[in-house]
Amino acid sequence: MVNQFPQVLTIAGSDCDGSAGLQADMNTFQRCGVYGMSVLTAAVAGNSYGIFASQPMPTEFIDKQFAVLTEDFQINACKTGMLTDTKTIETVARNYQKYDLGPLVLDPVIITKHGDMLLEEDAFETLKEKLIPQATVLTPNYYEAVKLTGIQIESTTDALKAAQILQKMGAKNVMVKGKHNDKQQTKVTDLVLLEDKTSFTLSEPFINTTHINGTGDLLSACIAAEIAKKTSIADAIKQAKKFVTAAIADQLDVGHKYGPVNHLVKYSF
Repeated sequence: MVNQFPQVLTIAGSDCDGSAGLQADMNTFQRCGVYGMSVLTAAVAGNSYGIFASQPMPTEFIDKQFAVLTEDFQINACKTGMLTDTKTIETVARNYQKYDLGPLVLDPVIITKHGDMLLEEDAFETLKEKLIPQATVLTPNYYEAVKLTGIQIESTTDALKAAQILQKMGAKNVMVKGKHNDKQQTKVTDLVLLEDKTSFTLSEPFINTTHINGTGDLLSACIAAEIAKKTSIADAIKQAKKFVTAAIADQLDVGHKYGPVNHLVKYSF
C-alpha cells in the first residue's frame, strides 16, 4: 500500500564530514528501519578539526522543500537540528503549522555540549516563542536547559524543575540531558518528564572519548523514528538512550581529532 511504511523527516543542516547534522540523522533513520527524508536549512564546511565555513539556505528554498515533500509523502514524525537564525526558525515554525508532519522532536541546538553558544540572542528568543510550544519531545542538553530556564542544574531535583518550566513553555514531553564532560564522572543521567507529569531518570556509563560528534542528532533522530513506528514516547526515549550509548562505546576510527559516534554499532531495535 502507498505511504504505509514509516516515514520521518529531519529539518537540519548538512555537515559535510558526515558526523552530525542531517547526514547523522539519515544514518540513524536507516538503522531504526524507517524511511528518512530531509529539509536542508544550512550547510557547513567542516571536518574533525572544526567548522570553517557555513551557508544558510534561502527561506524560499526551505519553503519549497516542505511543499514538494508533503505533496508526495505521508510524514509520520519529524525532528529539527541546526536552524541557524531567526528567519530560518520562523520559516520552519510556519511550515510545521501549515503541513501535517506528525509529532515534532525538537533538538534545540542552542549551545554545544561544551557550553558554546550557537544561536544569536534574537534567534534564541524566536525558538522559545515559535517552536518550543509545538514540540512533542524537547531534548535540550545540560547547557541548553540552563539557558532556557535560568536554573542551575546540579541534581535530579533541579533537572525536574527545569523540565517543568520547559513544559510550561509548551513542550509536551521533555528530556533534560545530563552533563558528560567531566573525566571523573562514572555515569550520565538524563531526566525525562512526560506529558502526563510522570518522570523518570535514565543512567548509562560515562565513556571518556573524543568520538561524540552527533550524539544529540542520533538521540533525537532515533526518538522520532521510534515514534513513527508507533512506539510510545517513553519507550522511544529509552530506546534512543540505549542506542546512543552503544554508538559512543564502540568507537569508529575515522578522522584525526573529534570523531563521530558509530552508527554502525551492532544494536538490535
